[in-house]
Parts: sequence; C-alpha cells; structure tokens
Amino acid sequence: MKLPKIIQGGMGVAISDWNLARVVSMQGHLGVVSGTGIALILISRLMDGDKDGHVRRALSNFPFQVPVRRILDEYFVPEPKTPRPPYKRPPMWTLNPPKALDELTVIGNFVEVFLAKEGHQNAVGLNLLEKVQMPTMASLYGAMLADVDVVIMGAGIPVQIPGILDKLADHQAVSYRLDVQGAEREDDTRLHFDPQAIFPGVVEKIGRLQRPCFLPIISSVVLAKALLKRATGKIDGFIIEAPTAGGHNAPPRGSLDLDEEGEPIYGKKDEVDLSKIKELGLPFWLAGGFDSPDKLRYALDAGAVGIQVGTAFSYCTESALDETLKSRIIQKVIDREIKVRTDPRVSPTGYPFKVVQLEGTLSDPKIFQDRTRLCDIGLLRQLYKRANGKVGFRCPGEPVKQYLAKGGSLDDTVGKNCLCNNLCATAGYPQHRKDNYVEPPIVTAGDGLANIGKYLKPDCHSYTAQDVLDYLTS
Repeated sequence: MKLPKIIQGGMGVAISDWNLARVVSMQGHLGVVSGTGIALILISRLMDGDKDGHVRRALSNFPFQVPVRRILDEYFVPEPKTPRPPYKRPPMWTLNPPKALDELTVIGNFVEVFLAKEGHQNAVGLNLLEKVQMPTMASLYGAMLADVDVVIMGAGIPVQIPGILDKLADHQAVSYRLDVQGAEREDDTRLHFDPQAIFPGVVEKIGRLQRPCFLPIISSVVLAKALLKRATGKIDGFIIEAPTAGGHNAPPRGSLDLDEEGEPIYGKKDEVDLSKIKELGLPFWLAGGFDSPDKLRYALDAGAVGIQVGTAFSYCTESALDETLKSRIIQKVIDREIKVRTDPRVSPTGYPFKVVQLEGTLSDPKIFQDRTRLCDIGLLRQLYKRANGKVGFRCPGEPVKQYLAKGGSLDDTVGKNCLCNNLCATAGYPQHRKDNYVEPPIVTAGDGLANIGKYLKPDCHSYTAQDVLDYLTS
C-alpha cells in the first residue's frame, strides 16, 4: 500500500462514516470509517428506512445471505412511523455472546467498509478503540471480509490485535484476553470468536483474506516500545497523538493534576521525542492539531510520513455529524464563541474526553442533570471480579445504586454519562424512549475546532472534505 500523507481521523460513533471515508480515499488519501458501535448504526439506518438503499446494496454483497435476511426481517422498516419509535437494541455483550450478535457486528463492519471502498481502488481504514474490547474480533473480521486495508486503534494498549489479524486472515478461531478489574495476574478471562463456526463454509467460499496493516495510536515513546516488545504480531507503523486531539485523550503521564477549570494539566512528560520514534524504523504520522500546511511540513521534516486530521473532517459537509449541530457549531466558530473542554470524568473509560460546550447537549449542566442514568447498550461496561471469583459487568454511567451494589466506588460515578447513547444522538440517531424522552447528544472535537473557519469560503457556512484536503496540501 502506498503510504498516505494525510489520514482522515476515525471519529465515532459513525461521524466518520462510509461517505466521508470514501470521498477522502478517492482523492488518494486514507479515508477511515469508525467501527465503534456500528451494529447500532446499522440497525438505526434500517429502522429509518434506508431511503437511498445504500445499506441494502451493501448487504446484498455480503457472502452469506441467510444472516442478512434475518437482519432485514428483524430491523428493516420500509415506511418508518412518525413520531419515531424507540430503536431496537441488540443484546449486550457477554463472555458467551449469541451467534446473532457476532453476525450483526461482522455484517455492520462489512457494510461500512464495503460502501467506503465502492467505486475505486484506493485504500480504506477502520478505526476501533481498545477500551471497547468485546466487539473487536467480530468488527475486524467483518471489515476484513470487505478487504479493509488499514486498522487503526487507540484508547489503550492493543498488543493482541496483530496476532488476531494474522489468524483472521486464514479464518482461524481467535480469542481476546479481556481486562478485568480486580483480577489477579494469573487470571485469564477470554472472549472467543470462530469465523468458521459463525459462517460455515467461509474458507471454501472466500479463501485467504488480505491482512490489513496495523497502526496503533500512541502518546509516548515508552508505549511504542512496549507495543513492539509485547505485540503478538507485526506492527506496521504508529500514529502519535497529542492531547490536543479530539475524542478520548491519553491521561497525563504521572499524577492527574487539574487546572482551575478542572481540566487535566499536560506537561513536558507528555511531549513525544520524535527523534526516538524515528529510531524505531517504522512509518509514523502525527495527530492532534496538525491541520495546516505548515504542520504537515513540520511532520515531514521530523521524519513522519504525514499527519492524521480529525476535527477538520468532523465538521465538513460529508461527515455524519447531525446537520443542526454542525451548523450551530460552525456559527459559534465564526462568532468566536466556541469552547472545547477536556473533561476528566464524563467518559466511563476513565480517559479524559474532549467535549464541545454547546447549549442543548450533555455539556449543558441542566441537560446533564435531567438525564436519567441508565446503561442499555453497554459497550463501555467494565468487567470486574466478584467476591465469588466470577466475572461481572458494571458501568460508572449506570444508575448509582446499581453500580454500588456491584462493588463500585461512588467517586467513580461522579460526572459520568452514557457515551454510547449520546454519541449515537450526535450522529443523528437519538434513542426515543417510551416516556417520550429523547437522548441528547454529546459533541467532541480537538482544540483545533476554533480554527475551522479557515476552510470556509467568504459568505459560506459550510465546507467540504475537498476544501480541507486542498488547504492542507496547498
């Protein structure tokens, strides 16, 4: 694969969808789809009628049509009702997930990558989070069935992924050692995934799959070296992300100190020595505020192949961010009223999370307080060791009493919210509950959000992915 100078960031849930990735890839750069929560998005698109037929066209190309027919029978609504009924939710992940959940996750990722690659021969990537472990193997396999070229993964230390990719290329059974709070070192809690059991005859029908390149997202030289030492297979390069990037940020190295506004303080320890990264001998890209021709030149001069850009693409015409939110935020940028806060508490992962401050979203204290806590999707649930030695599931964003009953700490629940539901709402798929409550969005962006006005032409309130690419390469 020709190494791209520009990688479009993988923004979830569904912000970097197939349409955005396809546009970027067709211009010779690396378009990236987000695989996080994509099974939920597949269901939502089908229940909303799939009016342009894109999802059903991709489904018709999946090599096994029996599970496709089951999915269409269960979720496709040709004439959606008004007001919108609640979206159906698949079962939560457990250590023994039902076959239908594996099928749904595989097919959801296949659809996204298939559509992103449709009509051209250029590379397409998939972005996943190490913190969302349980759907990972099915997500990777679905993307590989659609010939994904690159897998990008952050929010953790994904040492197991390279070996899993090697085995999935031959349709071999794989397992994933899961993080369990309170577990002993010798404990080994695993989730298993067997492509041939889920799709009998896949080897004969398809043959060997392309093994995609693997690019973990890192924030330090120490992490890069740890991955190279401990990874179960080949690492093809690194994306080095600064804490100015949007979404989840790596916590500051050392103690977590907060400034007067309650945001994490990053310092010299969090700066990456690029000369030491260069010594590792692998391609690397710089991310987090690298959104200008000068920053691209800086990256190239430092030995990088190029840059990864997320925020600029999040707010372009082709992104799947809800159009009303996009318009309001761009207007705030024009009026110089926009603010992005690094919230150390809101994410159940425990990682700092960049939140755009916008009325009517979860950043609004009243909206936050009025929301009833629940956990009905569970992608960010944590596994923990019970007193009886068995493994349980809990989420700091669930009702406090439930979390405490499972041995959780009260302090862990403070400020937490349900990113699963709220990020779906940000992409235009808010859950409408039976009591008429509609889940509000939470919007994320990097510190570069204040500068996206440079992509706007005079008297315009929108810009395209091509405008971003033209500016970056000017």
